Amino acid sequence: MQKRNIPNLPPEELSITEEDMQGLMEVFHGLTSDNVDLILHSPGGSAEATEAMVYYIRSKFSHVRIIVPHQAMSAATMLACSADKIIMGKHSFLGPIDPQFFVRTQLGGQAVPAQAVLDQFDMAKQDCQDPKLLGAWAPILPQYGPALLIQCQETLKLSKELVAKWLTQYMFKNIKDATPAVRAAAVADSLANHTAFKTHGRPIDRDYARSLGLDVDDLEKDQKLQDLVLSVFHATTHTFNGTPAVKIIENHDGRAFVRSFVIAVPSRPPPPKGGPAPATPLSPGRGPTKPPVTLL
Repeated sequence: MQKRNIPNLPPEELSITEEDMQGLMEVFHGLTSDNVDLILHSPGGSAEATEAMVYYIRSKFSHVRIIVPHQAMSAATMLACSADKIIMGKHSFLGPIDPQFFVRTQLGGQAVPAQAVLDQFDMAKQDCQDPKLLGAWAPILPQYGPALLIQCQETLKLSKELVAKWLTQYMFKNIKDATPAVRAAAVADSLANHTAFKTHGRPIDRDYARSLGLDVDDLEKDQKLQDLVLSVFHATTHTFNGTPAVKIIENHDGRAFVRSFVIAVPSRPPPPKGGPAPATPLSPGRGPTKPPVTLL
């Protein structure tokens, strides 16, 4: 599964969503092996959609390796934690799993970390004990809305619980040096620690991932595998650059689920009489116009 970031593209077009289950069903159909390698490149998305995908993947395969050729952030990191083993290169990154909320403010909508919302509210409660500071907080507090604080608490709890559960069941099931559930909970707490990471986009390289306790192998250890994985990744990148495709889920037999998105280009006024016709601009990030990619 590969995805990319495009300016002005709605985030849901790139994110892990419930629609991705259709892609997995398409590409898993007919596969008979109990083992699977998933090449994962994604900025993240819905924890709930990720949970459904993990249940489905694990209903089909008993051993899962997740290979990260570049980055698997946020909910994609959660998905990686459901593997028996993660494979990363020197250039590969995971990311924090602390959930983000879309909050509408006077300056427009923005994604904010759940933990930051909770921390800011605690700060407000402390500051507002001083009447002189009430005026500074007055325009900020109404933005929280009903139930936002509870939603932040529960969603943060969900992220940690899911990752801890999957690590216990799969990656840590055979460890003997500690109780798997205890180790898994510690890893989940570390990955969800917004205070430690400072931002949601901080990269976690393979050495850091191993230091947290994840079972990570080096992609460079198997040169043939590295060449194959990077060839798939680069071919997918070229596909993104040359077509309207924004999301691809494909198996080794060529069965694929492709999500396309065409950015509308405003029409130009007609040329003046006797003048040359204006060139037709291309959509951002696209090459020459091609037929839209559909489900194969």
